[in-house]
Amino acid sequence: MKTIHLVVRLIDGLNNRVGHFISWLSTLLVVVVCFDVITRYLFRSSSVAVQEMEWHIFSVLFLIGAAYTLKEDSHVRVDVFYTLLSPRGKAIIDLVGSLVFLIPFSLLVIWTSQNFISMSYLTHETSPDPGGLPYRYLLKAMIPGGFALVLLQGVAIALRSFSTLVGKPLNAIQTAPESREEKLHA
Repeated sequence: MKTIHLVVRLIDGLNNRVGHFISWLSTLLVVVVCFDVITRYLFRSSSVAVQEMEWHIFSVLFLIGAAYTLKEDSHVRVDVFYTLLSPRGKAIIDLVGSLVFLIPFSLLVIWTSQNFISMSYLTHETSPDPGGLPYRYLLKAMIPGGFALVLLQGVAIALRSFSTLVGKPLNAIQTAPESREEKLHA
């Protein structure tokens, strides 16, 4: 159980650090969008590179931040019944979901994206638009990178669920610093 606990803590810690680091891209995205809006509407000037930069930043934010969102259980849930289940019931669903859907799908995306990225790199793919951004393969390389992080988080979810099912539940790593009130009550 110590090994499982260590693996879960390492994966959670990695995705926690990556998630906090990548969250700064949202600030950069706001700056780029504001710049684009100001230059477009105030100065009647527009740049294809700036517009492409907006969706490039968003793509990286989404792909690399997905594992952190999964770790924090902040993704959209459609299952109405999940919230009504006991911790053991939730662990069964999380374990089966991770092993049957999340981990295999992540492996499939990582495997199938390799040729996609290789072709982009070998052809030195750039934007098809004049004035667009070069090195499109760097953006495409975020696909397996993001799904590798999701795969790792899927392993952590499966291990955490397994631990719950065998009666030795693991808690998630505390991600937010304790508030002043929590410190006073401790």
